[in-house]
Amino acid sequence: MNIDDFIDALRWLGDGENWSGAEGVPTRFAEHMWLTAISLLIACVIAIPVGLWLGHIGRGGTLAINISNVGRAVPTFAALVLLSMTPLGLSDWSTIIALVVFGLPPLLTNTYVGMREVDRDAVDAARGMGMDAVQVVRKVELPLAVPLIMNGVRLAAVQIVATATIAALVAGGGLGRIITSGFGRGDYPQLIAGAILVAAMALLVEGVMEWVQRRVDPLR
Repeated sequence: MNIDDFIDALRWLGDGENWSGAEGVPTRFAEHMWLTAISLLIACVIAIPVGLWLGHIGRGGTLAINISNVGRAVPTFAALVLLSMTPLGLSDWSTIIALVVFGLPPLLTNTYVGMREVDRDAVDAARGMGMDAVQVVRKVELPLAVPLIMNGVRLAAVQIVATATIAALVAGGGLGRIITSGFGRGDYPQLIAGAILVAAMALLVEGVMEWVQRRVDPLR
């Protein structure tokens, strides 16, 4: 690959034919976004409540974080291959489960740490006012932990977006199909164009999540 391939990749991106039809960029973008959104949502539903509770009681957090970090140690592609050998087979759900495992560590870690860094005096004062455990979490700890929790969501979202390209390796959808198609045919401009699209999508998600993080921060 050389500079000419990069220039040809820009031409590929400017070709209207590549932006229409079932194999076009908008279709692949929508597939990629769906995989990312579903995976992130499931990871949040699992990790955030666990992190909130462990951070509230102050026990078991280290063990839970270490267990979740196994997701970092196991290559996502290896997990995807193993999942494809289960009854799920070569499906989007194999990809989603692999991405959920990959997204859990930053979510669980940031939620737990965010809860533990809440000012203990504020928590004691809330308890002194007669608040029960749920009220303390909802009215005191959670609002103060939001910045770190949202940072974990942002990190997980960007990581999942970048990693969702592996779906193409098991006949799934997403922008990874553009990359694998270009690689399989030796079409380097298409391969580079696919990589540019994935990078652009990751930057877009990063920007959106950073904006959301600022909007939900109660201290801003």
